[in-house]
Amino acid sequence: MGDPSLGYLTKKDTEVKLPRPTRVKNKTPAPIQITAEQILREARERQEAEIRPPKQKITDVTELNDYRLRKRKEFEDLIRRVRWNTGVWIKYAQWEESQKDFNRARSVWERALEVDYRNHTLWLKYAEVEMKNKFVNHARNVWDRAVTLLPRVDQIWYKYIHMEEILGNVAGARQVFERWMNWQPDQQGWLSYIKFELRYNEIERARAILERFVQCHPKVSSWIRYAKFEMKNGEIGRARNCYERAVDKLADDEEAEQLFVAFAEFEERCKESERARCIYKFALDHIPKGRAEDLYRKFVAFEKQYGDKEGIEDAIVGKRRFQYEDEVKKNPLNYDSWFDYIRLEESVGNKDRIREVYERAIANVPPAAEKRYWQRYIYLWINYALYEELDAQDMERTRDVYRECLKLIPHAKFSFAKIWLLAAQFEIRQLNLKAARQILGNAIGKAPKDKIFKKYIEIELQLGNIDRCRKLYEKYLEWAPENCYAWSKYAELERSLSETERARAIFELAIAQPALDMPELLWKAYIDFEISEGEFQRTRELYERLLARTKHLKVWISYAQFEASTMEKDVRDSDLPEDEVQESLQYQKQLCLQRVRRVFERAVNYFRTSAPELKEERAMLLDEWLNIETSFGELGDVNSVRIKLPKKLKRRRPIETEDGPTGYEEYIDYLFPEETQTTNLKILEAAYKWKKQKFNGSDED
Repeated sequence: MGDPSLGYLTKKDTEVKLPRPTRVKNKTPAPIQITAEQILREARERQEAEIRPPKQKITDVTELNDYRLRKRKEFEDLIRRVRWNTGVWIKYAQWEESQKDFNRARSVWERALEVDYRNHTLWLKYAEVEMKNKFVNHARNVWDRAVTLLPRVDQIWYKYIHMEEILGNVAGARQVFERWMNWQPDQQGWLSYIKFELRYNEIERARAILERFVQCHPKVSSWIRYAKFEMKNGEIGRARNCYERAVDKLADDEEAEQLFVAFAEFEERCKESERARCIYKFALDHIPKGRAEDLYRKFVAFEKQYGDKEGIEDAIVGKRRFQYEDEVKKNPLNYDSWFDYIRLEESVGNKDRIREVYERAIANVPPAAEKRYWQRYIYLWINYALYEELDAQDMERTRDVYRECLKLIPHAKFSFAKIWLLAAQFEIRQLNLKAARQILGNAIGKAPKDKIFKKYIEIELQLGNIDRCRKLYEKYLEWAPENCYAWSKYAELERSLSETERARAIFELAIAQPALDMPELLWKAYIDFEISEGEFQRTRELYERLLARTKHLKVWISYAQFEASTMEKDVRDSDLPEDEVQESLQYQKQLCLQRVRRVFERAVNYFRTSAPELKEERAMLLDEWLNIETSFGELGDVNSVRIKLPKKLKRRRPIETEDGPTGYEEYIDYLFPEETQTTNLKILEAAYKWKKQKFNGSDED
């Protein structure tokens, strides 16, 4: 299909053909450069004068008729080609009008309307031509037909009414408005009608139109406009009636907030502050909190202006209270919202309300019996108990809160040591030691935890009940026999009581356990205990037992350091003369050094024979040996250790992955003296073989 705007022409006939751009062969810059401004100026100077058709002067009727015939023929031909082009029809009709041939002009307009009567531009131009040439009845006829065919085009109605009003035909304009209102136009049409009546001081008519307007458009803005109209005319009773009717009909509307604000402001202007306050409160109770932000702000401003201090605070708190209420209604398991809500109520200080919010909050028990869901929830109970104890000073209620909380927690699946301890500490603050012991005893029975044992033992220790502490440690170790901390603390308790044998027995029991969480700490504590008691032989036996279990580098180093330090402790309390003390000290140093060397030699021998792959540990061991030899001064034999020290070598090895080697990485390797000798022997052996092969080959030749 062709384009209807082109008539019988095709796009090929109408397209503009541009000359082909010439190809530039030489792209080097010209020797003389010129600016774009110069090029434009030269083009303007060389431009040829525009060819214009000569002006034709018509001198007689014959020439005029010929001109008219020619122009009509041109227009008719053009219309035949582009029948749907509205612009051509308008130019044709306007030309006929310029020739003062109005009948022909009307004929052209009518033909155009037959082609496209839905085009309101044609109707507007047609009617303007009739009005411009003062053909009022003709114009009225055109407007009548236009509004009949196109009643939803507001511009036609406005122009029609404007013409009647200019002519002073108020009744006719009113009649047109009535015809228009039957079509129930948008708000602007109704408002134009109301303004029209007000221009002629027809208050009653305007009121009747407004009544019809709010029935046609029952929106908040329509009712507010109606009430403002009555207020402007001094009809306070009528205005209040409008607002009341609007509230009855639109209280649940999305824009109800605007209605309540306008109603309250109206009552404010009428000096009815109590009425305004009631309206604000009614609105805040009925409008969803998310849509009442402006209402809250206005209410706070109103209270600041007309209310007392309590009223202002209540308004501010009320706003935030409604926000929190909305949040906890949406998601009652959002405990952060409950915390914020409780904090707000605590700032107000109304005990009954605070307790009510706490009770509502703790009623939202997590749906799943998993600890991660309860971790935030449990703090509601803690805060509730602390509030009752510290703020409300109601100890019985505090006790009830702790009791109910402990009853609610499913201790078979998980528990909270914090709650048990807080409940026990509360009873201690009330000087009720029996109840505190009962709570902690129940905790150990139902849900034993490290924290509970530690705190209970600490309490009994502060009270000086050693037998109870021993029983608790026994319970603790029955429950967690692998807990090295408990064993160490138990032994420490016995040692503090000078019960050395009991402490040693506890350590022996501890290291005999098949599984321990941190055995290195336990062994260290046992060794430190024996050293502090001066039992060096027992300490050596302990180190030997430990080495039977593990040959870790740190054990060897610790053993050697112990042997190096025993000397000072042996001669510290000696009462011999100074010379003998020095000799004894020298002798003890030699003994210590011998023992240290024995330990290091055993360690080096182990790493060389049993664990040759642990080269770095062996190197660290030799470094430590060298440091100890150095610390002994003249007695130390540093050179004997230095010859054993390895050489550090930087080497590369491939990085292995699932897809094969992906590259190389550098690492530090250690080459010990005995390995060097072995390497040299291998090289000599290879050289000997090569020489032998060469000699055999020459004999055969």
